[in-house]
Amino acid sequence: MTYRLTLKITAIYGALSVALGAFGAHGLKDLLLANQRLDVFEKAVSHQFYHTLALFVLAVFMKFYQSKNLMWSSRFFIVGIPIFSGSLYVLAITNYTFLGAITPFGGVFFILGWLSLFRFAYKEL
Repeated sequence: MTYRLTLKITAIYGALSVALGAFGAHGLKDLLLANQRLDVFEKAVSHQFYHTLALFVLAVFMKFYQSKNLMWSSRFFIVGIPIFSGSLYVLAITNYTFLGAITPFGGVFFILGWLSLFRFAYKEL
């Protein structure tokens, strides 16, 4: 995983965060309210955006540091975003509650990403 690839994925995730947030607020609002899942959709957007910002910071760090911990942190976030936020998007739109069982796996990837970043800071800075 290079800083350039991480930055490209970050740009895509960032654009999707804005687009999905706008689509949810305008195009899907009635459906999300009918499903009583507007808060779930908003949680998906916010976690996607937070972790996209974290990916951006990782990409910058990866330009200056050759670190397996940074590489793993970015990988964990890249995988965690579609699992965590993606499962919440689908749950909010379809109201299939069994999808909520997938979301924690994305959360585990987020935690692993943050722990990898901690390991980088502890051992390499």
